[in-house]
Amino acid sequence: MTTSRGVLRFLAEVFRGFRRNQGMLLAGAVAYYTLLAVVPLFALLLVGLSHLVDPQTLLETLRENLALVLPAHADDLSQQVGAVLEARDVVGGVGLLVLLFFSATAFTVLENAMSVIFFHRVAVKRRRFAISAVIPFAFIALLGVGLVLITFISGALQAVGERSVAVFGVSFSLGGVSHALLYALGVSGLVSIFTAIYLVMPVGRIAFRHALIGGATATLLWEICRHILVWYFATLSMVNVVYGSLATSVVALLSFEIGAVILLFGAQVIAEFERSRAPATGGPDHGFQT
Repeated sequence: MTTSRGVLRFLAEVFRGFRRNQGMLLAGAVAYYTLLAVVPLFALLLVGLSHLVDPQTLLETLRENLALVLPAHADDLSQQVGAVLEARDVVGGVGLLVLLFFSATAFTVLENAMSVIFFHRVAVKRRRFAISAVIPFAFIALLGVGLVLITFISGALQAVGERSVAVFGVSFSLGGVSHALLYALGVSGLVSIFTAIYLVMPVGRIAFRHALIGGATATLLWEICRHILVWYFATLSMVNVVYGSLATSVVALLSFEIGAVILLFGAQVIAEFERSRAPATGGPDHGFQT
């Protein structure tokens, strides 16, 4: 009973801290800038990686992984990225700089949101401007490396899926195993991204175990929400009727908003856990005031 009361008290503090830090407002800002950055980011990655890997293979891998984030409109976004990729010869140097700028804005806003959640760290030690400037581009490079690895692994798994195994004279296709492994690969990629965000974005050092638990929990919550969104937009939603041609943007923004809420709420859990274990300072903790 005491343990359950302690957990409930801790969760209540997390919710109060999230509300005090204007978590929903922060999530809205992160979602908006992510919407602005998603096409430029992946277009920039594919323009660079197309010199190493076949562009169509990259687009197919991108579409499969976007389905884990935007299940209803992964095809539309991948087609738009493909259109930018086809026009890469006319984009030019200035266009690439614009793509790079918009790609970095989402990570910059996310870092600022994390600074609000972890205000107790910022009050003690602020991050140098040079480090903050490098972080977005480091994440872009990390996503590029991850996309290449997933592309090669996906190709190998798809090749395995085309084969069959004979057991006691009965032939079994490996297609189901291949699809399950591809799904597990995508989920593992999400866990890695969430964990990296929890490790790098906040000022100071977070224990890898805490970041990994936060990343796994955020991925689990997102997968639950993603399946609910797929069901909702397939059966009950009137978004296409209400918003018409804006439906894709609205659905994408809503999906990013939910993902940002999950991500920032997980950060709030870590921050509250740190504060609960920190020695008392003698004064009341009023949190980040807005």
